[in-house]
Amino acid sequence: MNVYDQAHDLARAIKESGEFAEFDRMRKAVETDKDCSEMLAEFQKLQVELQTAQMTGKQPEADVMNRLQSLSTMLATKPLAAQFLQAEAAFSVMMNDVFKIIGEAVGLQ
Repeated sequence: MNVYDQAHDLARAIKESGEFAEFDRMRKAVETDKDCSEMLAEFQKLQVELQTAQMTGKQPEADVMNRLQSLSTMLATKPLAAQFLQAEAAFSVMMNDVFKIIGEAVGLQ
């Protein structure tokens, strides 16, 4: 079996995993709630802004931090958003573990 066939097998295994199934289910549920979907999109955008600032050694802007905190508080009160973020985190952990395993196997740590 060549590496491309194995990559396709891995992709299928990921797609069939419980973590992906729950993430996909929650993603579809969020898409049906416009307010929740918009809040999550803004939250994720602000998270990227924060991470970009941190990676470049810059201090995040206060308004970004305040808005991120405010959205985080609001999202925590919405069960659908909280479930989505939990499912997204579990899927991300699984994917990070897979990348780590592959990286270690080829000597990229």
